[in-house]
Amino acid sequence: MSEIIPRPPLPPFSYDDAVLKVRRAEDAWNGRDPLKVSLAYTPDSRWRNRSEFIRGRDDIVTFLSRKWERELDYRLIKEIWAHSDKRIAVRFAYEWRDQYGNWFRSYGNENWEFDENGLMAERHASINDLPITERERLFRWPAGPRPEDHPGLSELGL
Repeated sequence: MSEIIPRPPLPPFSYDDAVLKVRRAEDAWNGRDPLKVSLAYTPDSRWRNRSEFIRGRDDIVTFLSRKWERELDYRLIKEIWAHSDKRIAVRFAYEWRDQYGNWFRSYGNENWEFDENGLMAERHASINDLPITERERLFRWPAGPRPEDHPGLSELGL
């Protein structure tokens, strides 16, 4: 059985808590470590990602490992859309290239629900991919978390 380690901020979320939760999720996903990312979710977390249904941390690790083997040079920006006591709605965009050097920007929305320990129990994601040229890329920071001074989605007009 997986140990449950609280992930502050904890519900009920203030606006500032929700913004921090979104940024921590963005930073973790930009780190591209499937096991580390999975620990922010409940052991029995339920996901819908596009048309795929995922259940639990082991499935999350498998899914993310497969994702980041295919989506190379992945860079993600998330932005809060709305929040309540234990739910957060996010919009996001990420850029990546395939093994042939074709670039894409993927746009989407996520709905998150958290348990009392601040772990995400549900994640529902709708995502669309747009082919872009290398010159159209906007997310050019080195691998890892987005620098604090890099513009967000609204500032980039996305």
